[in-house]
Amino acid sequence: MIDFKIHDSVLDLPDTWNTLVTQDIFLQTPFLNALEVSCPKNIKTHYISIFDNQKQVGLAVVQRVKIYIDDVFRNPTDNALKRFIKTVIAQVVKGNALIVGNLMHTGQHGLFFDQNYISQTNFLTTVFNAINTLALTIKKEEGKTIRIIGFKDYFKTDSIHLNTSLFTKNQLYKVQVQPSMVLSLKQEWSSIDDYVISLKKKYRSRYRTALKKANTIVKKELDLDAIVSESEQLFTLYKYVSDNAKVNSFVLDHQHFFNLKQHLDQDFKVFGYYLDGKLIGFYTLIINNSDLETYFLGYNSKYQHKHQLYLNMLYDMLAFGIDNNLKQVVYARTALEIKSSVGAKPEVMYIYMKHTNTVFINPVLRYIVKTLNPVKKWEQRHPFK
Repeated sequence: MIDFKIHDSVLDLPDTWNTLVTQDIFLQTPFLNALEVSCPKNIKTHYISIFDNQKQVGLAVVQRVKIYIDDVFRNPTDNALKRFIKTVIAQVVKGNALIVGNLMHTGQHGLFFDQNYISQTNFLTTVFNAINTLALTIKKEEGKTIRIIGFKDYFKTDSIHLNTSLFTKNQLYKVQVQPSMVLSLKQEWSSIDDYVISLKKKYRSRYRTALKKANTIVKKELDLDAIVSESEQLFTLYKYVSDNAKVNSFVLDHQHFFNLKQHLDQDFKVFGYYLDGKLIGFYTLIINNSDLETYFLGYNSKYQHKHQLYLNMLYDMLAFGIDNNLKQVVYARTALEIKSSVGAKPEVMYIYMKHTNTVFINPVLRYIVKTLNPVKKWEQRHPFK
């Protein structure tokens, strides 16, 4: 018999959780522990264990998100009309949401099942049952109604799309969102120099110009003590970049990077850019088995253009991947064109979601999502020979 159990803390997870899922660090307890102790104030994580005759055969990570207008739209450059339109939209999407996956990172990091013991259809059906139970529990214990239910970030080739009819039955829409930018690292690249040789002349010149503009920048990895001492500056730099994003659903905890480093150790990296001894930029990386996942970054806008901080970060990220024999760099979303200029290619992604007001709001939800997160037209670059 297939059943499920909902856990409210990593400490309550069954011992079989980590042995079931071994290939995704974002679903393993060290990362989930770090997330739990330093989650944004408006996010609470729940965990679903799925069993077949007491054998764990699947799992799901569900984030309950309290969506506030001030968190969703923080871009100070919006004019009054644009902000008014966004506020009207936010009135629809604000409230409590249950999201299968991780809102703080691009990609499918919310579901896993052992297909040797349970079919995908039975697995997803059980996940839906668990979500409905969780929503009822929240309503009963806190008097809060879940307004939105979503499953996030599935590649076009993901097998989950074989169960589209199940999502339709549960009144969830399939919506295309911004692609994830992924750079495959070629086996013949043994160093960044090999990568540069593989570029067209125009892009080799661009690489060298970027390095030249950053020649006064001191780049170094931050250990746990350095993260502690630079914690306020790290948060300030992160917050600047985050506030200038078009759409947000959270603000990171001040201790987020510290907790990730403490729990993930060498699988989490923080690299700082220093000018005259002052931290003016940083980026973070997570080693996810053979993939290099780019995480949050930040920089001081005063130095961004002059030293091409962002472009240098993209180059340094792929250099790290090459030096550590990783297979690909997952650059995630945003800044699609500049990421394609270093060689990343777009991987189409979809989400499934619904508003629980199925009569009036849910029919227009897909259009609201497209307004908040439009699939933009952009020019893909082709830097390789």
